[in-house]
This record gives sequence, structure tokens and C-alpha cells, in this order.
Amino acid sequence: MSIVCLGVRDFARSYQFYSDLGFRTTAKPTDPIAFFSAGGIVLSIFPLDQLAADIGPDVPVPQPGFGGITLAHNTRTKDEVDHVMAQAEIVGAKIVKPPHETDWGGYSGYFTDPDGYYWEVAHGAMWKFDERGCLILE
Repeated sequence: MSIVCLGVRDFARSYQFYSDLGFRTTAKPTDPIAFFSAGGIVLSIFPLDQLAADIGPDVPVPQPGFGGITLAHNTRTKDEVDHVMAQAEIVGAKIVKPPHETDWGGYSGYFTDPDGYYWEVAHGAMWKFDERGCLILE
């Protein structure tokens, strides 16, 4: 996977949210699409109605709510989970599940972005990272 594209209802609001959260981009808020650096992959945002139309004329624009998918940000420490969650809330995320010890031995919490996409921020002692901060699955 190289790009995850999120269809957004308010491009300027989402652009500001992800910029404030620390994702780097060379795009401008007035561009038709934005690509953000997200470690080993790219996160893009594109107006939701245009994304649906690009897929096909009969693709319905989904309603807000849980769509059966989550995005995840994995950290090296529990403190980083707390930091990312706090930063997300400061820039407008809704905390839906505060960080907590999990039954799988990790530490995680969930927030939603301005369009209602669910993000998990998690730490697991079993995870290893490369020099760029990308997860290594062994």
C-alpha cells in the first residue's frame, strides 16, 4: 500500500486538522487534493463527493459514522500515545476512547477526525520500528 485517500466533506477543515496534527505536505489549502507524509505511506485528502464521482457515477456518498475501518498510528512508548492523543484533541479531534491498558498487553485509545474517521493510537511492546519509524513485521 502506498496511499490511503480519505474523502472529506470540508477540505479546508481537514487540511488544517492534518497539518496541525503534524503531517507534512507541500500542498496548499486551495489545492484540489493534498498528500501528507505519513512515514512509509502517504495520507491524502480529497473532497468526498469528487472521490465518489471519480470511482463511478453510481457510487453513493457515504453518510457519517463508523464505516468498518480504522486508521492506526503506532508508537514506541505509552507516553507517545498520550502525547498524540492530547495533540489530536487540541487540534479538533473527538476522543472516543481514552488511552488505556488493553487485553492484548498494549496501550491504546481512539479518536475521530473532523469527518468521523476513526484513528487508533497504540503502543505494543512486541512492535519493532525501523530507522524511519515504520513498523517491522517479523
